[in-house]
Amino acid sequence: MELARDIERQHRLHRKAAPKAARTWWVVHQWVGLKLSLFMAFILFTGTLAVLSAEIDWLLQPSLRVAPSSVEGPVAWAEIAHNAAEYPGVAKANAILAPTASAFAAKVTVENEAGNLFFLHAHPSTGEILGTGPWVDAQRVLRNMHRHLNLPTWLGVPIVSSLAFLLLISLVTSFAVYKKWWRGFTKPLRTRDARTWWGDFHRLAGVWSLWFVALITLTSIWYFVESLGGNAAPHPRVDREIPTEIIARPGDLGPAVDAALAAYPGLRVENVRLPGEDGVLELNGEYEAVLVRPRSNAVYVDARTAEVLLTTDGRDLNVHQRISEMADPLHFGNFGGYWTKIPWFLFGLAMTGLALSGAAIYSLRIAKERGDGVSLRQSFRGMWVGMERWRWLSGALIAIGFAFLGVLIATR
Repeated sequence: MELARDIERQHRLHRKAAPKAARTWWVVHQWVGLKLSLFMAFILFTGTLAVLSAEIDWLLQPSLRVAPSSVEGPVAWAEIAHNAAEYPGVAKANAILAPTASAFAAKVTVENEAGNLFFLHAHPSTGEILGTGPWVDAQRVLRNMHRHLNLPTWLGVPIVSSLAFLLLISLVTSFAVYKKWWRGFTKPLRTRDARTWWGDFHRLAGVWSLWFVALITLTSIWYFVESLGGNAAPHPRVDREIPTEIIARPGDLGPAVDAALAAYPGLRVENVRLPGEDGVLELNGEYEAVLVRPRSNAVYVDARTAEVLLTTDGRDLNVHQRISEMADPLHFGNFGGYWTKIPWFLFGLAMTGLALSGAAIYSLRIAKERGDGVSLRQSFRGMWVGMERWRWLSGALIAIGFAFLGVLIATR
């Protein structure tokens, strides 16, 4: 009898402890998702737009557009470099970026006599300069804002990437909060009231986005590690003294480009660094290594003599370098063209929706406890109050991003 009473006592204690543990997980999940929800949603949304930032610039800047039917053959790198160097107001041409897609012009990074940077847009086949674009375009605004709030990178990157730890806590606690979560993939959204709809949306978006949240969390943690000094060793590159002879003019780069492509057959060139004072032409691009940035596959050529100085292959990277290189393609989804960019954009919107819907659920729960009517208009009414003092931190960080954006534009 005594043994039976002990077993029953343990069962009662377990039944009391289980709801308490579940409540704790829920409180942690709510706190992490609410207190910095405004800042989290801002960073997630700017990152989502950054995935398609080149396309946004294409819409905003007519000279970036070309008729796909007019594009024939490989990119005319040498002709583009020559025309860019001769363009009025250009003191130096620095680099050429390959077209994003068939309807895009190539972009040339140039600077004027005052050292101010801007872009030229060139037809990829003919090399004709189609127009100019500002250095601070949509792509730069969104990526700078998302990555480091336009602050110095040593400060801004760890601030933004530290949100990864909140994402990690939200991800882990969600499994405890949402019991039998695997059943939620096909549950419909109920329209009984606003709180029910937001709750169903939060769970539905959450289960479908689990893999994406985990991916963004891991890559962001890696950015945080890198910002604190965990960078991989730099890639091999040509480092030589500045030649005493006069270097080749950009218009004379045809032989050097041909030599580079002949030395690296199969290289799909993504960008070209034009010769500076060292006289070195550098071509970067995609080869056989997957999930690496274009800089991992490079060929360096003496622009004066067309002598190949060095080639590098992304397959030769060590483990640390490979992890570092795969972070960007996985984070922004640009490794598979539109086959990956569009899903990354859509799941980015879903993550932004998770941040906002979590705050809406809290707001509506508070409204219901007060006895107020629950409606869609009240979804975010309690968000600002619920954030408490953390709302000022979120607001300040967002304001800093916009303030330093003004500084960036003014100094360019």
